[in-house]
Amino acid sequence: MTTAERTEPNRAAASGQAPAPLSVPAPRAGGCPFDPAPAVEQARREEPVTRATLWDGSSCWLVTRHEDVRAVLGDPRFSADATRPGFPFLTAGLRELVGRSSPSFIRMDDPSHARLRRMLTADFMVKKVEAMRPEVQRIADDLLDRMTDGRTSADLVPEFALPLPSLVICLLLGVPYEDHAFFQERSRILLSLRSTAEEVRVSQDELLGYLVRLAESKQRDPDVAIVSRLVARGELDFEEIASMGRLLLVAGHETTANMTALSILALLRNPAQLAKLRDDPTLIKGAVEELLRYLSIVHNGVSRVTTEDVTVGGRTIPAGEGVLCMINTANRDENAFPAADALDVGRDARRHVAFGFGVHQCLGQPLARIELQIALETLLRRLPGLRLDAAFEEIPFRHDMGVYGVHALPIAW
Repeated sequence: MTTAERTEPNRAAASGQAPAPLSVPAPRAGGCPFDPAPAVEQARREEPVTRATLWDGSSCWLVTRHEDVRAVLGDPRFSADATRPGFPFLTAGLRELVGRSSPSFIRMDDPSHARLRRMLTADFMVKKVEAMRPEVQRIADDLLDRMTDGRTSADLVPEFALPLPSLVICLLLGVPYEDHAFFQERSRILLSLRSTAEEVRVSQDELLGYLVRLAESKQRDPDVAIVSRLVARGELDFEEIASMGRLLLVAGHETTANMTALSILALLRNPAQLAKLRDDPTLIKGAVEELLRYLSIVHNGVSRVTTEDVTVGGRTIPAGEGVLCMINTANRDENAFPAADALDVGRDARRHVAFGFGVHQCLGQPLARIELQIALETLLRRLPGLRLDAAFEEIPFRHDMGVYGVHALPIAW
């Protein structure tokens, strides 16, 4: 990282501006754990495009309304390139990693982004993942068989919510599932807001090294999975393939796992909505969209940096300044979703931005939807007595992680 990049984030301090009063990640005290942080939600209501202070004292802009978030994420003048000066990093570890390895395509702009993303598009098309429903259902049933065998209680996270998407993404990538403890631990460190730069560096290097060796092994012994096919294309070196695999491996199990557990908890806390789903399972698809909107597990924003002066929500953001698009407050915007703070499984929530918006919206969203639909339908159908097995106040929410959710979810049936 250059000296300019290290000093650039503190532009507000250098210019004599007072630090922004709102900090990100914002304190959670005093609010419902399903809701956005109170200070960020207040900003959406009172000053929807506002300045905020990051962990290192640097400043960025928060964009909090649904309309404005879609505008930013759909505008190429807001760059996803993390090597640009002014790009807002949520932790020291993420900032220090810039330039240490091949970036994933989510940290690139077009045309480089589009070229790499196209290599994976066919693997995550709706028709392709719909064909996986029987296999995902089999995995869900097997996990539930083991979880309920001779027992009436369990922790849903390690026994169902986490292994379901982990098994599926390993199958797609050609990663041996017996190595899941290794990559889940590295993923945890990479996503933790408390990890030091050194911890992130070590975990990143270990995970990339593992994936490079995997790619090398696929050259000698190919199969039909994604990593092997990327090797066979011959367009990427092993380090680039490893970077792409890291993105899919980490995102492919952490996001869906946390949405699954958090969704079950939210339904248990909203028994009328849970009853609607039990009475009419055809609501499951729409309920998944509503849960994605209501819970929005990206709580600390999607990072961008301006390439020129841009006006958003009546505020002009100068070129070279960082922007965080607050997905969770956008999805709680009453102008887009009436009674937005209420969970309503019958709502048409398809305009949510839980998967982002524009050219960078989540590639794996068709797969995530299927996994969530199957996970929720299977749990509710097979466990009619499903209930929380701990006080709600004792549930350990992931306030310390880049992907929101719960660390554990004790349930009984």
